[in-house]
Amino acid sequence: MHFTSEQHLDDGVLEREFTLGEIPGILWTPASASAPVPLILLGHPPLGLRKMYPRLVARAQHSAAQGFASATIELPGSGDRPRWPAAEQARADLRRAMEAGEPVSDEIVDALILPLVEKAVPEWQATLDALLPLPEIGGPVGYSGGVISIGIRLAVVEPRIVAAGFFAGSFVPRAMFEEARQVTIPLHVLLQWDDEGNDRQAALDLFDAFGSKEKSLYANMGGHTGVPEFAGDAAAQFFTRHLK
Repeated sequence: MHFTSEQHLDDGVLEREFTLGEIPGILWTPASASAPVPLILLGHPPLGLRKMYPRLVARAQHSAAQGFASATIELPGSGDRPRWPAAEQARADLRRAMEAGEPVSDEIVDALILPLVEKAVPEWQATLDALLPLPEIGGPVGYSGGVISIGIRLAVVEPRIVAAGFFAGSFVPRAMFEEARQVTIPLHVLLQWDDEGNDRQAALDLFDAFGSKEKSLYANMGGHTGVPEFAGDAAAQFFTRHLK
């Protein structure tokens, strides 16, 4: 891991960009930390870190106010990383189906999500390997956001992640439902009830499939981008319970 830049944000949060091999990422740490702090991994859709930055930094600052460090990485095929033709074809097939008002087939969802999970999860684990030895990071670790299938796989295979907050706003391959049954860590799942790009019943079925003894579904009216600001408070309370 190599830190390539750093700056203090208006609230004093230290933001450092880094590279891990070819993977760009960002680490945010609270200004007031006097001891190693827990870490939250910030998941996001594969739209590129620069496009997602305003939302990511807002989430990181909110987490820093609760005493958590946050980190995120560029997903495979996104941003300045090498193009991934198969993923671009899957996204194009998805757009065509949605613009035509056609059902999104299992084949499209599998082609879009499953290879991304296979590539991204080891990279998240390598990021943890690099971040946790830093003196300012003490663990434990949480995962927050999407792509929800990446979060599911991480929750199953990564014992260092002890709690997760998922956003039920992305397509989920049927194969991931079986993995969801293996998830046992505490979960906080956010669902936008009128999400125009998400199958509500599938999201409810996925929540039902999770094997966690402690799982909460936090549903709000509104579309995909209509998440109310106060939803972040409920997520912060969840992570405070499980990471501190």
